[in-house]
Amino acid sequence: MDALVTGGAGFIGSHLVDALVARGDRVRVLDDLSTGLRTNVNPNATLIEASVADADAVREAVAGCEVVFHLGALGSVTRSVTDPQTSNLVNVDGTLNVLTAARDAAVRRVVFASSSSVYGGAEQVPTPESAPLRPRSPYAITKLTGDWYTRVFAELYELETVVLRYFNVFGPRQRPDATYAAVIPLFAAAMLAEEQPVVHGDGTQSRDFTYVGDVVAANLAAAHAPAALASGHAFNVAPGAGTSLLELLDGLASRIGVAVDPVFVDPRPGDVHRSCADATAAREALGWAPTVSIEDGLARYVDWIRAATAG
Repeated sequence: MDALVTGGAGFIGSHLVDALVARGDRVRVLDDLSTGLRTNVNPNATLIEASVADADAVREAVAGCEVVFHLGALGSVTRSVTDPQTSNLVNVDGTLNVLTAARDAAVRRVVFASSSSVYGGAEQVPTPESAPLRPRSPYAITKLTGDWYTRVFAELYELETVVLRYFNVFGPRQRPDATYAAVIPLFAAAMLAEEQPVVHGDGTQSRDFTYVGDVVAANLAAAHAPAALASGHAFNVAPGAGTSLLELLDGLASRIGVAVDPVFVDPRPGDVHRSCADATAAREALGWAPTVSIEDGLARYVDWIRAATAG
């Protein structure tokens, strides 16, 4: 299979590229390296260094591909609150560039990386895909817009599309030194440096942490699931097991072998208190289910970050 992975130099995208290459697929990566790393890109993949906001570069990258995995985006709620225009340019215009190029190039299927942020502070928890969509940040709005564009393209054109709504993905290659680093890398790095981890809020807020290998498996399943079941639909990708930040701190502390003494600061604007998925639809339509527990995933991440920061 000829595949394109936008954002393939990033945390999740590079793991997906590795899995595709391991299957024997021919893989292109489109990434501007603004947040991804060249060293993440599998040497057997072809890197096109450009932004998804560059329509000409997107058309070049898409040409001849059977499946496009669109993971390229500017993440972070905080970044989007600070600079909503750039988040919109990359996440909305970039997604429309990918979808239009895929339609024009007769791509079979586009798999789009959406986000649990589209639900906002959902009242129904665990949250199914049918829950009201109430984004609470510019980032969430950009993901919801891309989500809808992707599904509508399947209705209007001869293009199969699948939307995957990720819930707090974590694992190796998730960097603690990134400008808008996620909570697990920040907590782990602080503990390894014998520093106090910083908790925004009171720590009782929960997230549905999903190991990166399970997200890769969901993408592969989405690429090949029967169109009648999958195309034009959105699917939650998560274990359906909420973990509070306090529980997360305890889990990391026990694996690192330190006592945890966090510093509590004000909540971040746009954050939700509780997030947990109902992933029944992904099991039924895609044949996907997570296999890595939060405990095993944290152990793997601690092993990786220790090796990555050694010396």
